[in-house]
Amino acid sequence: MTEQSDMGPVSYLIVEFPGSKMTGQGFPALVDLVDRGLIRILDLTFVTKDLDGTVRALELTDIDQDGQLDLVVFEGASSGLLDSADLGDAGSVLEPGSSAGILLFENRWALPFVQALRSSAGELVAAGYIPLDALASSLEAAETSAP
Repeated sequence: MTEQSDMGPVSYLIVEFPGSKMTGQGFPALVDLVDRGLIRILDLTFVTKDLDGTVRALELTDIDQDGQLDLVVFEGASSGLLDSADLGDAGSVLEPGSSAGILLFENRWALPFVQALRSSAGELVAAGYIPLDALASSLEAAETSAP
């Protein structure tokens, strides 16, 4: 395993595909982020939530069912950090009949900054994301309440 001081902050994304309709359009952008050294994929997995609420892992194969193995470039992208409990937690936020991609990644772009903080006895203790719809709602509320 990589030393903690050699790693940038680690983040995750869960992207739901209603009706399990995955097109694969995001994969080239993800590969580009990796190729440019901005992120390092630690885990990439897919789950589906059946209509009865059962959550199960999907194999990294032809996700969009167009006859091409879209995910072959991501094969083996598994650090072992995600376990069945994590997949169940991810599935709990999905609507029945939907699927999701779960991406665990290191923010390599932040490594120099984080190393500088660590060398000055600072430590990143929390990080987070604000969903776009929540941000848009907050901005809209601020605009309507402004004098």
